[in-house]
Amino acid sequence: MTRTEPARGMRDFLPEDVRRRSFVIGVIAGVYEQYGFEPLETPAAENIETLLGKYGEEGNRLIFKILKRGEHEASGQADLALRYDLTVPLARVMAEHRAALPRVFMRYQIQPVWRADRPARGRFREFYQCDVDTVGPTAPVVEAELCAAVSEALAALGFKEFEIRLNHRGLLTAILESAGVPNAAHASALVALDKLDRLGVEGVSKELVERGVEEHSVARLLDLFGTPPSADSLDAAARFVGDHAVGTSALENLRAIVTLSGNTAAAGRIRFDPSLARGLSYYTGAIMEITVPDLAGSLGGGGRYDNLIGMFAGQTLPACGFSLGLERILVVMGERGMFPPTLAMEPADVLVSMLRGDEAAGALLVASVLRRSGLRVMVYPDADKIGKQIKYASARCIPCVAILGEDEILRGDVTLKYLASGHQETVTLDRAGAAVRESVREARG
Repeated sequence: MTRTEPARGMRDFLPEDVRRRSFVIGVIAGVYEQYGFEPLETPAAENIETLLGKYGEEGNRLIFKILKRGEHEASGQADLALRYDLTVPLARVMAEHRAALPRVFMRYQIQPVWRADRPARGRFREFYQCDVDTVGPTAPVVEAELCAAVSEALAALGFKEFEIRLNHRGLLTAILESAGVPNAAHASALVALDKLDRLGVEGVSKELVERGVEEHSVARLLDLFGTPPSADSLDAAARFVGDHAVGTSALENLRAIVTLSGNTAAAGRIRFDPSLARGLSYYTGAIMEITVPDLAGSLGGGGRYDNLIGMFAGQTLPACGFSLGLERILVVMGERGMFPPTLAMEPADVLVSMLRGDEAAGALLVASVLRRSGLRVMVYPDADKIGKQIKYASARCIPCVAILGEDEILRGDVTLKYLASGHQETVTLDRAGAAVRESVREARG
């Protein structure tokens, strides 16, 4: 017998799931557009060379490769891959379509990505990202606006307590150098430090040593990173790196972002955290991550990647972006009862009943008239007992049944039965839409 469950790490989305997803996507996209961002979509599959080498050692292992077709299939060779994120495809688009895009390009993109990860609770192989990016400027206003946009999107969804952790890859470089970590080990050390939330100080300490970082350097790093962030953290980082030029410049950039954000929807939500690393190798400047109390992991993150587009375009094109994780948001909102009650929606406002097979044309006419008045209308497709049809409507939470018998057809009327109250009335067909809308409005408060 053929298996019916989806592939591991993939999911089916039933109607209520789709409504919730559409609601969240609509809210996020609406906020992004308020900030001037434009929509963009890219193909699910990219040339494999577009993706390889952009995400660091762990990212390369998680790319879903697509085997070459025909005679090459048996060799295991791949020439395409499913997109791993939405940032690298944006970089490719900028290189391909630069002449057709504005000098300052602000885009949002909400599409699925795929990672060949081991499935676990809350970790899927196919999931949506909600990205927002600005390409062109280097000013810290960009980071401030991105933080404001994602803050406003989360607030619009009902999140009240969340914060944006902020750090800078330049500062991390200065810290690693000041701690005596050789340059060749920086990328590996950042991968380990990015696991601090999951593995804790002891686990990261062990992994850093395994990755070849000297124990005295590990001790210095974790003396800074292992201390909970506080109002003094920026000053502590400044003392750690001293007069390191890259570190000093990074600290100035971070202070500017925090100051500018004081006039936006992100005011009071940004917290400098020297332990924030974000493992993706393409980040070059400020990096951000959103956390919620009592939630392991983050709701999203991002940062500045000024060199990535240049890998495709042959010239430097600064960029910065933020990505919200749709699946994580949906899980948290579901667990915490944050969805509006109206999302547990009935599939229609009215069920048009059919008592006899020869009434089908009349039922379709009534449905058309009701739909033109703005109502969602389902036609019961089979002639059946009215009690059975009302029972079906009740089970589907459809609030009204339009009963169309022989008498109603002759008079041009329709009988409306409101299931919540049990009230029933007969009205002319041209008044039926207004009557149902009023009843549904009252029932929903």
